[in-house]
This record gives sequence, structure tokens and C-alpha cells, in this order.
Amino acid sequence: MRLGQDGGRREGDKQGRDRGADWNGDRDKQTGEQPHAALPASVADPGPPTPFPPKGGASPPLFPRFSRRRRRPDAGAGARGAAGAGGAGGTAGAVGLLLGVGALEVLGRPGAVLGLEGLGALGFGALWGTGGAGRSGALGALGALGALGVLGALLALLPPPAPAETFSAMLSVRAALGAERRLLRRLRSYLRDESSRLRLLRRFYEKVQALHQDPEASVDNPLLAFSLIKRLHSDWPNVIYNDEATRNTQELHAGLREMEQELPGAEDLEGAARALMRLQDVYALSVKGLASGVFQRAGQPPLYSPGRRAPLSADDCFHVGKVAYDTGDYYHSIVWLEEAVRLFRLSYGSWNLEDRSSLEDALDHLAFSYFMAGNISHALSLSREFLRYDPRNQRVSRNVAKYKKLLETGTGTGTRPLQRPNSTLLQSRDAYEELCQRPRAQAAPEQLLHLGCSYETNGSPFLLLQPAKKEMVRTQPHVALYHDFITDAEAETIKGLAGPWLQRSVVASGEKQQKAEYRISKSAWLKDTADPVVQALERRMAALTGLDLRPPYAEHLQVVNYGLGGHYEPHFDHATSLKSPLYRMKSGNRIATIMIYLSAVEAGGSTAFIYANFSVPVVKNAALFWWNLRRNGNGDGDTLHAGCPVLAGDKWVANKWIHEHGQEFRRPCSADPQD
Repeated sequence: MRLGQDGGRREGDKQGRDRGADWNGDRDKQTGEQPHAALPASVADPGPPTPFPPKGGASPPLFPRFSRRRRRPDAGAGARGAAGAGGAGGTAGAVGLLLGVGALEVLGRPGAVLGLEGLGALGFGALWGTGGAGRSGALGALGALGALGVLGALLALLPPPAPAETFSAMLSVRAALGAERRLLRRLRSYLRDESSRLRLLRRFYEKVQALHQDPEASVDNPLLAFSLIKRLHSDWPNVIYNDEATRNTQELHAGLREMEQELPGAEDLEGAARALMRLQDVYALSVKGLASGVFQRAGQPPLYSPGRRAPLSADDCFHVGKVAYDTGDYYHSIVWLEEAVRLFRLSYGSWNLEDRSSLEDALDHLAFSYFMAGNISHALSLSREFLRYDPRNQRVSRNVAKYKKLLETGTGTGTRPLQRPNSTLLQSRDAYEELCQRPRAQAAPEQLLHLGCSYETNGSPFLLLQPAKKEMVRTQPHVALYHDFITDAEAETIKGLAGPWLQRSVVASGEKQQKAEYRISKSAWLKDTADPVVQALERRMAALTGLDLRPPYAEHLQVVNYGLGGHYEPHFDHATSLKSPLYRMKSGNRIATIMIYLSAVEAGGSTAFIYANFSVPVVKNAALFWWNLRRNGNGDGDTLHAGCPVLAGDKWVANKWIHEHGQEFRRPCSADPQD
């Protein structure tokens, strides 16, 4: 069995998987569930790949995103103006575009790549033409790109940055917000310079246009004739070959290159998309509602009402659906691509600079998703709609023929309905999600008599002047919430100390550590010598619990910042095997946990105790305490717990894990061997 940072495996679950950073425990696991209803192997793919371009024939038509809707208004003028090395650069760009789109022209299944490499090559070809062609190349670039075109080519030129793990901690997301602010300043400077340049161009245009419209301005006048000849000889070339546009673009390029390492990578985009799907699932949110900026379940009041709605675009929905599509998760791809198709239909014919997908893309991927789900008739309908926009697309035409044949023969129509995938094989998923949706479940009547609030000193002089504000949450398992355990200033100090050291939270698998989809956060460790605030907090926790927190009887303070939709699926904090890395500390198992909420959240983020059937919402500056082990040293199975996904807000917690060695006389064994 493999153990992670936060504990152990549920009794009877022989395939438990580790949970935690460094040594954080096991999770419950389920096996055997199919992620989706697959079609028979013989028809799972509409056809084998076709070489691109086909041997001995003309190239298939380009994907409509680049061949029609994405064509800029001045593309024709730019192509006519390019010459020499500029023309060669454009040719190189076109070749790159063909290679990029070629991935999409595989027979049957829409390609997993969107051909962005080709778009980048096209932009590179245009800029190469500008730099190497002299006057003729610059003329072509000026006509082909224009002010907006330069920006589009610039974005396409950016190399894929290294994964920045932006999505896994809100501190990193806020840093990305700062990066975009700096980009806005760069863009504002670029627009200002370009506006000034274009004003001068307009002034020149209006001056010459006025001469052409003045009936009295005749070239019979030798002065006007001289001006005409001079304009054509020198003024026009000076205007067209002016390198101010190139300088402005180069400054914008340089600004982006400086920030290249700060930009989110493909892993971040994928992680952000999975976060939206996680929130959709755990909180049973409507995809249509999410796309319109509303966090609402069907027939229920909104779980979260932001001050400013942030609706998603059709392109946004397409990218979320495509992340699911690329992993064969057609359960999620269908609902998100359906929303993308709906929004693209509403705006069809318009063009947005930032969009990298189109209605045709969404229809293509949605049709194949429905095919894989076994709904061939709907796949046929969507493919026919696709062909109305791009009737020359041979691959989709072949798909239509295949769908018709399948419907005629009845092949592949008996598949089961799609099931929601359980990629982390979580056994208690339903109970976990129900608790996340309804924090603070009502206690059983027999427990109500033992619950209440009190001021506690625990016999410690340290707490005499300021007793702890204890709220008894449950007696089995023993869970208590201590309100106002730290101050706002202390919480900010701890977050500030940990911030520069945050790293992606990992789980242990055997002797190795690895990232896991079931834990999305970043964490750092603070020794008590890091700051007097940490030292004072350690003394306060020792007084509250009456336990020995000196090393090696307790671990250092772990500070965690959850990410976008950040969560930690059900796990134990204690180890359930003597082979656990926890025992390397030579101080026994984790006897108790103290979790301090360093921040408030707007929605979500509760701590759910699965088997005990209750959850505790985030309470800023409060500390949640529970015993992981019974007095006889056995693990308490009722402490299986989870961090629900953060629906809105920035969740910070600090964990203190206390070990059993050193506590023998502070929490002695009971006379009852079952206790």
C-alpha cells in the first residue's frame, strides 16, 4: 500500500491511494467504473489517418477557422503587396499554417491540436517578410497585418512557456493578474504610439485627397506638377516604408518577452478548465448558468452571487469542453461544447481578435463526442450543419457517410448512457459531494446534549487571561472549533512568511512524491524559529491541547494555499500501515490535527467528515482540532475528511500534526480497550 502525507487508508479498502503533501494519508478508492460508454472497437474511430497532403492530389481545404472566418479584412491587400523575401516569408508562414492545420484534417476524429503552431508560423513568416524584404517586404507586412494584425501575430509568436503551476494556488493566480496589468500598460503604450502614427498617415491622406478633389488643382500648374512628381518619388515611399510601426511592434514584443516566464502555460489552462468541471460536479452547477456568470443549481438559489458577473465566451466554453474531449471525457465535453455551439451560433459572422476557435470547431468536436457517446443520429445532424459552413471539408463529408451507414445497419447504437467519470476512483464521492453542498449538517439528537460553547483554559496559565473560545462540533469523532484562535495580523504574517516558499502540494507514492489531481494547492513549511509569531502560535497550540509540540513529537507548521477550485479529496491524516513514511520520524503515528483557517472564503471550501456525516465551514482565524487516534492507539475511521473545492475566494490554512510519542502521560490509555 502507498501512503501520502495526511494519513491512512480506510479499513477494508485494499486499494487505497495516498493523499497528501510529503506524508499525507490515504484516500478511499473505487475500481471498475467505466469513464464513458465506449463504442465497439471496430467503429470507435470513424477512419484511419490520411497523409496530409494526400499523395498525388491537391491539398484538402484548410480548416474554416483560418480559411474564412479568421481572414482579416486587409489580408488580400497585404498578400498583393508582399514581394521578394517578404513573399518568401509569407510562403514559409503558409507552409507552417498548413502543417498546423494538417493535424485537424485527420480522417474521422477532429485533431487534438488546434493548429496554433501553424498560426504562429504564419505570423513569423509575415514578420520575416518585414525584416528581410526591404521595402517590398515591409509593404506586404503593412497591408497584411495592420494594427490589430500585429497583435495577433505577436501572440502567435510566443513560444509555449514552462508550466507555471498558476492554477494550483490563488496567490499565483493573483500574481498572474499583476502580469496582465503590466501587459495592459504595454498595450496602452503601443496603442498610443500607433494612434499618433496613424494620425500622421491620415493627415497625409487628407492632404493628397483634397488635391485630387479640388477642380482648381491642375497639373498644368508647374508647382503642382512638381509636387506630384516629388510625392510619388519620395513622399509615398517614405510613408509606406516608415519603420515606426516596426519599432512600435518590437517594443511590444520586447515587453512580452520580459514577462514570458510569468505567463501561464498549457498545464495551467488545462488545470483551470478542470477546476470549472470540478465545481460543476461537486456543487451540481448548471453549465449554462456558469457560462452566464451564475453559480446556481437547478431550482435552487445561487450558491454564490458575485458583485460583477463574468460570463464566459463561446471560445472559453470550447476550451473547457476540449480539455475534457482530449482525455476521452465525453460526459463533460458534450455539455460544454453544446454551450460553445449555442454561443457561437449567436455571434456567427462576427470576429473576435482573441478567439482561437470557431463554430465549425465546436460542431466538429461535439459531433464526434456524440458519436463516442453512441448518439449517432445527433452526430450526423451536427456534421451536416458543419458542412453548411464548410461544404468542401472531405473528412467531415466522409464522417457523414459513415454515420449514415451505421444508422442503416444499426451498428453501435446499443451503448449504455454516458456515466460521469470518476478519474480518482473515489469510493465515497456521493457522500463527499453532498456534504460539500450542505455545510454544517445537523447533529444526531443523542449528540446534541454534549455539544455547546465554553471558555477553556485546559489548566494552562498561558490561557488564564484569554481563554480559548471552544465550540464542540462533534463528540464522535472528537472535533472542536476554537474561535478567534489567531489575530488578523498573525494570519497575515504567516501567509507572508510562507508565500515565497509555496510549492505544489504533492502526495507520496512509495518512496516518491508526485502531483495529484485530487489535491490542488501549494504548501510551505515554517519552523518555529522562522518568526516570533510562529513561535507564539506554537506555544498557544501546546497550551490548548496540553500536548508536547517540540520536535520530533510534532511536525513543523504547514501553510497551504488552495488553487482555482482547490480541494483535497477524502483522506486520513494518520497512517494505516507501519510501512508509512510517517514512521521515519521515529515519533509514532499522528495522534491529533490542528487546522487553522488563515482566511475567509466567499463560498465553498468546507472541511467535510465523510463517515461522521457533517462538515465545518471556513471560519476565519478559527482552529479546528480533532483526535486522529483513539486512546488505544488505533486509527479513528470516523476522521476520514476532505477539503471541499473552493467555489469563490482565497483559502489559506495552517496544519499542525502532532505525533503520539511524547504524549504518553499527556493523553494516557483508557481502561476500556475499545476506547
